[in-house]
Amino acid sequence: MAEVSSLTGRLLVATPALADPNFDRAVVLLLDHDEEGSLGVVLNRPTPVGVADILESWAALAGEPGVVFQGGPVSLDSALGVAVVPGEPHDQDGTPGADDGPLGWRRVHGAIGLVDLEAPPELLATVLGSLRIFAGYAGWGPGQLEDELVEGAWYVVESEPGDVSSPDPQRLWRAVLRRQRNELAMVATYPDDPSLN
Repeated sequence: MAEVSSLTGRLLVATPALADPNFDRAVVLLLDHDEEGSLGVVLNRPTPVGVADILESWAALAGEPGVVFQGGPVSLDSALGVAVVPGEPHDQDGTPGADDGPLGWRRVHGAIGLVDLEAPPELLATVLGSLRIFAGYAGWGPGQLEDELVEGAWYVVESEPGDVSSPDPQRLWRAVLRRQRNELAMVATYPDDPSLN
């Protein structure tokens, strides 16, 4: 099998042609992508469930809206915490580098990382810029995502730290497309129901 170029940290933005209702107008942050498969969370599917209802100790650190997001159709009974830790990565000696960040947080890409929800929230309270809790995730087996990309199901674009904590997640699909500097910006105007066009 050909070597897979990692898309970890990038966004998958569902194309209007993607027929799977789980991913209609979804914006997925890829947390892991290699030859063994891919894992990500859907950033724009808030649920009515408050973070305080399932992870009370983390509720104070969760950004607005303070609800759990449906990260994808896989393992809906599990929770993932994704958070931004602002500032440049530094090595143990204080020089700029690529350390793993504070205890209880693992860097995924840039300032974005995974939170150990088993750790005491106090460990991260002073360093987290934003926190989002996801129930479930989106997963792809080896080569499956690459096949979907070839089929035109997804646009792949750069993520920005603010995408994780967008205060208006329902508008994230259009916002991410609108900021692109190519023909993708026009896709943001695609009607919700093309038959009404």
